[in-house]
Amino acid sequence: MELMPSAHVDTFPRDHLPPAGQWPELCSVPDYPARLNCGAELLRSTAGDRPAFLDREGGRWSYGELRARAGRIAHTLTEDLGVVPGNRVLLRGPNSPDLAACWLAVMLAGAVAVTVPAGQRAHELAAVCRLAQAGHALCDIRSTGDLAKAAVPGLRMTVFGGDAGDDLLRRAADRNASYTPVATSADDIALIAFTSGTTGRPKGCMHFHRDVLAIADTFSAHVLRPRPEDVFAGSPPLGFTFGLGGLVVFPLRAGASALLADWSGPGQLLADIQRHRITVLFTAPTAYRAMLELLPGHDLSSLRRCVSAGEHLPAPLWHAWRRATGLGLINGIGATELLHIFISAADEAVRPGTTGLPVPGFQARVLGPDGRTVPDGEPGLLAVRGPVGCRYLADERQREYVRDGWNITGDTYVRDAEGYFRYVARADDMIVSAGYNIAGPEVEEALLRHPDVLEAAVVGEPDERRGTVVVAHLVLRDGVPRDPETAEEIREFTKKEIAPYKRPRKIEFHDSLPRTPTGKLQRFRLRRGPLQSPRD
Repeated sequence: MELMPSAHVDTFPRDHLPPAGQWPELCSVPDYPARLNCGAELLRSTAGDRPAFLDREGGRWSYGELRARAGRIAHTLTEDLGVVPGNRVLLRGPNSPDLAACWLAVMLAGAVAVTVPAGQRAHELAAVCRLAQAGHALCDIRSTGDLAKAAVPGLRMTVFGGDAGDDLLRRAADRNASYTPVATSADDIALIAFTSGTTGRPKGCMHFHRDVLAIADTFSAHVLRPRPEDVFAGSPPLGFTFGLGGLVVFPLRAGASALLADWSGPGQLLADIQRHRITVLFTAPTAYRAMLELLPGHDLSSLRRCVSAGEHLPAPLWHAWRRATGLGLINGIGATELLHIFISAADEAVRPGTTGLPVPGFQARVLGPDGRTVPDGEPGLLAVRGPVGCRYLADERQREYVRDGWNITGDTYVRDAEGYFRYVARADDMIVSAGYNIAGPEVEEALLRHPDVLEAAVVGEPDERRGTVVVAHLVLRDGVPRDPETAEEIREFTKKEIAPYKRPRKIEFHDSLPRTPTGKLQRFRLRRGPLQSPRD
């Protein structure tokens, strides 16, 4: 596919796109104009005095105020800091209206946002900056420590949210509120989003200005169906695309509003829903499960849409949330490589226990080892294509993710006769033990049905006799003893829930399980290395 002329002065982003022959095949791309700046489009709302962003302390930014603030920051970026179109600008901090305004300003200025969660540590930040060749960073004053420790050569860090005279927001305060957006091409790169690190070394995913709008014009428009009066909130950081889409792109595209505040646990999220009358919620299954324990005494009557993504949503959790709130969770699978959710279902289309149907604009199929579509009912690798797709930043793994024009997500799925897609496991979470194929998430669901188990992660561990054995890593309710008797009782319970060969051979107890900031389990941190020979 031939790219349109770029508005970028700094050509690094385009220079490091994968070779054209390794790109995914696109389909159903909306008919956007050749010149398109997604920041300008998201700020185009005529809502004027309607709220755009809220904060936890009662602050309220109207659409007019948001446009003015983003415009002033864009002037500061280009006139004071020397940012030119195509420069990479790292954005770091807890969720806040100021962070979102900085992201919009980077879009307006034609630069490339490199979004990272506030929780990343110095070595992680150094790697991201090196891969993206970031020359500028806009950092919330609460999140400067690790970025300073990273000591990235040539990185100019500008702080916002403080009292110093050179604070970004202070410098921007007297700038012109009107800013003429850079006339970026629809296929100029708008952001580089890094994968969450569930499998180790993260990958930089490059997305165009049109891609940012496409996720709003597919999943949000056709499945979520937001209204201008909606108030969005959730746990995912803007540093990940789940949060960027759900808490900035989707509400702004719909002329709605969003509460942007740092993640302070499920109890605070419940309080936010009640106080701010949240109507649309984005979070992971882990948070929904935790909120169920804390629901008594909270008023959730304002909620009308609850989106779950980031990890597998077990059917029992869907039913438990429905019983407690009267609302069915909107399950979905997305990927940083495709920017947001591409399989989902809502309302009468929901089938608990399945992820759903391809979002309008996307196609999906299940592939066997030979790369051909398998019959309905048989497991295989999920392959997806649509108006967005994977373009890694100078990464040899592009060849693995994109095959024959399809994005291969690394998930094992089954498609049923009615076209619904059911999650089985991550491909690397399939455990082969004594010749049996065992899906880790299926075992986890069985474990979670035990009344004393709060969290479960199942991995394979090398074993001389069986090749691999199933190991369960569990978090128990307070007061439950972590002893061999409890482990054996849980093992016997699991054997009654699923086939005996699937039960955990080993059980280990933990205070907490390793997760990314978006709540995804990092199973790779629980896996053991390969068996070593006696000589080693």
